[in-house]
Amino acid sequence: MAENQNQTAIQDVVANAMTNEQGVELNIETVYDIPVQITVVLGKTAMPISQLLKMGRGAVIELDRKVGESVDVYVNDRLIAKGEVVIVEDRIGITMTEIVKAEKQ
Repeated sequence: MAENQNQTAIQDVVANAMTNEQGVELNIETVYDIPVQITVVLGKTAMPISQLLKMGRGAVIELDRKVGESVDVYVNDRLIAKGEVVIVEDRIGITMTEIVKAEKQ
């Protein structure tokens, strides 16, 4: 049931974006084949360029998130969800745990 709610929330975000200037809702199926860029941010940090230039192979960059904290899921540079990192066979994946409402962005 939660999966259906998440899917509905994502469809609502797309549908809101698919309303033209006159408020007329456009057919959502017209956008199904448009490619989007999905980016998952594990964390961020800032450092001086001098420190960055001193780094070599094996250097560790400490991020602002702790192990187990949610990651941010962006679609075309717009935050749409929070999630958890999971392992799927030999790949990294994301389980979306929260759909971010437009007003939170």
